[in-house]
Amino acid sequence: MQRTGTILATVAHLALLGSMGIPVLITIVVLTATGIGTLVVLVGFLLLALALLLMFAVAWFERERIAGLYRAPVPPAVFRDSPRTDWLRVPHRLLRIVTDGQHWRAILSFFLASVFGGITLPLLGLVGLGVPLALAGLGAAETVTIPLTSFAAPVEWAPLLGILALAAGVAGTIGLAIAHRNVTVGLLVPDDRERLEQQARDERDRRHGAVRAADLDRTRIERDLHDGVQPRLVSIAMQLGMARDRIEADPEGAKALIEEAHASSKSAVTELRQLARGIHVAVLDDRGLDAAVSALAARSPIPVEVDARLDRRCSRDAETAVYFAIAEAITNAQKHARASRIRVAIRTRQEPDGPTDAQGQVAQAQPGTVPAAHPHATLWARIEDDGIGGAERQIGGGIDGLAHRVAGVGGTLTLTSPAGGPTAIEVTVPCAS
Repeated sequence: MQRTGTILATVAHLALLGSMGIPVLITIVVLTATGIGTLVVLVGFLLLALALLLMFAVAWFERERIAGLYRAPVPPAVFRDSPRTDWLRVPHRLLRIVTDGQHWRAILSFFLASVFGGITLPLLGLVGLGVPLALAGLGAAETVTIPLTSFAAPVEWAPLLGILALAAGVAGTIGLAIAHRNVTVGLLVPDDRERLEQQARDERDRRHGAVRAADLDRTRIERDLHDGVQPRLVSIAMQLGMARDRIEADPEGAKALIEEAHASSKSAVTELRQLARGIHVAVLDDRGLDAAVSALAARSPIPVEVDARLDRRCSRDAETAVYFAIAEAITNAQKHARASRIRVAIRTRQEPDGPTDAQGQVAQAQPGTVPAAHPHATLWARIEDDGIGGAERQIGGGIDGLAHRVAGVGGTLTLTSPAGGPTAIEVTVPCAS
């Protein structure tokens, strides 16, 4: 029964696409050709943009149609970002999106479904023709005229012709429905090889992000040691050496130098503690992300509002990546943004295919329990300041290092910082990274 319902639904889809699909595709082709022909004026770019939007709309419609019709695991559209940071970032991203095969496969599936639909319509007409012919023998006429033609056949032949037309129409329609399923599912649902190749590409990107983040962290630590702690320790050694030389001839001067060295040693210890905190955050392991970010906000000279709603502990890598993204965003706001206020929001989110309750809502943790990181859960954070904006991701910079650190655990980082502000950084990381 379920298979019969699916076939009937497929026939209905094909009939609809047979009448509407080809005109939609022709419209896209005409807009594209006209846009290319009028690129010398602004209207050409507008027509190309409209054609691109229609293509994405068709691709989205086809993916949703196949996923809903066959309950198939069609992957959602991914609009690939560009790793560039210069003025070519936007056109490069558009180029990556346009050249992404998943969109073209969806459009090809829509085209083939429209062609199948164009064939389905006359087959349905054949079914409609066969029914009255099969019943024509019940009448009193000696001959019967075949509809849509001037051919007249003896009434004795009408039931046979009707049954043949009905059988051909039904068989052809069912065959097209089955072919449509096989073709479209084959185009839009990745097979095991394609899935494994995609997983390999994702792992390669994560490994590259982790290596790049580790390299940037090493460079930062070396810079902080060379420019901060090392000169202070050299200064302490010089002050103690001068005090040793003066301790007999000028005891008061030696005492003053020792006091300066003592104060410098305290500052060096503080810098080392801050440097160690930038490598490993003990409170993050002991008390979780909420406590670690709250401690970070308490040390900030700019007021930081923390809104954390976490119903579970995520993996150490996920929490560490999000913590350092928040720390770097707060530091940038203090140093460069001239911000007067910072807001940090942190959430754990459940993907739609995660566990839900009876009402279809995401299942929440029971009070007093700490649920384990679910494979479909994500850790999300947004850091926004009211500064002057204009922040950019520059190669080797802090935001670039954060993006690689987040990519190393399978997450994404998005920066929005128009001139005049505000600056917002959003981080999404799989909870089970």
